[in-house]
Parts: sequence; structure tokens; C-alpha cells
Amino acid sequence: MTATAEAVTVEMTPPPSLPDWAIPPPQGFVAEDLDHIPDLPAHTELIDGSLVFVSAQRDFHQSVVFRLHVQLEDFLPAGHEVRQEMSVKLAPRQRPEPDLIVLGPKAVIGREVTCYLADDVVLVVEVVSPDSEIRDRVRKPVLYAEAGIPHFWLIEEVHGRPAVFVYELDPVTKSYVISGAHHDRLKVSVPFDIDIDLTTLYKSRTR
Repeated sequence: MTATAEAVTVEMTPPPSLPDWAIPPPQGFVAEDLDHIPDLPAHTELIDGSLVFVSAQRDFHQSVVFRLHVQLEDFLPAGHEVRQEMSVKLAPRQRPEPDLIVLGPKAVIGREVTCYLADDVVLVVEVVSPDSEIRDRVRKPVLYAEAGIPHFWLIEEVHGRPAVFVYELDPVTKSYVISGAHHDRLKVSVPFDIDIDLTTLYKSRTR
């Protein structure tokens, strides 16, 4: 007795198609494109004309950014404002989104504002994340310095706690020079007087 093989039809699922905006124009994207691309994922950045998408953030990152934001509010001089996760146009093809920025008195602030200009910013803060180490430590500081932002803080996780590395702009070389590394207490006099207990920015709990 001979077995008869039955033909099995397998339906192939076509690969998902990319949205039109996922294909960059020949010269790359420009800063204004971020305001007009439909359905663009939240917190998308523009670095060197390319779109950069952000991964889900860890608890350490979110806690440090939120608590630092709250504490900075207590030290702001008149006319200054803190903004969290707002993009900054540094150049035609550069529009990163720092974790925190401090705006000076000349910044235009309004309900319809979607980004700020480099001239508006006196301090930019980045909290290093595993998926963005190179951007946070290497590329972004160069871009911020070239755009003339006078103060930059890089926050690293050291032994489960935040450490703040403080940089100031050298106006001659247009690059940052480190002025201090702070592990337990951040006390500086520029861009204004700040005194923060860094041990309050993050406290982990284990089961």
C-alpha cells in the first residue's frame, strides 16, 4: 500500500514595510524635519543628519534626571528655567535631546515651542545610558561645545550611585575642559551657585 503525500500550502507573511520617513533624504534630515514627520517615536534625536531612536530608560536614569530637575529649581537665578527632555537645535543637521537643560533669560518660552536654540542654553546635562554611551560621552559633548553651550555635566553610574563630571567651555578651542568630579556632593559656583547632595538622587531597594 502506497502512502499518498498531501501537498501543504504555507502562506508567507510579507515583511513589514518601512514608513516613508524611515528612508533619509540624500543630504540627511534637517532639524525642522522632527516637527513634521508623522508618527515619529517620542524623544527621537537628530545627530549628524540621522534619526536616533531612544530605548526604554532604566530606573536609575529616570530617577536621577527627575530628582536633579527638582533640586536645580531651588537654585535658579531670576529668568532661568529648567527643561527636561526638550531638544536643542545646535546646527542645521543637529538636534539632540539632552536629559536636562537650563535656559537663560533670553530664551523664548511658549506653549508652541518644540525646541530651543544653543544660544538659549547655559547648561546641558546628560545621564549616561548603556545604549547611548558613545553619544553621551563622545559625540554630544563635541556638538554642545561647538555650538557654544558654556557648561556641560556628564552623569555616570559609579557603584550604583550618580557621579557628576563637570565641564566648562574653553572659548579659544571651543572644547570642554573638566573642572571637577563630584561623587557625594555637587557644589559649584557656575553657571550659578549650586549645592546638591548627590546621595539623594538615587536609592535602590532590593527584595
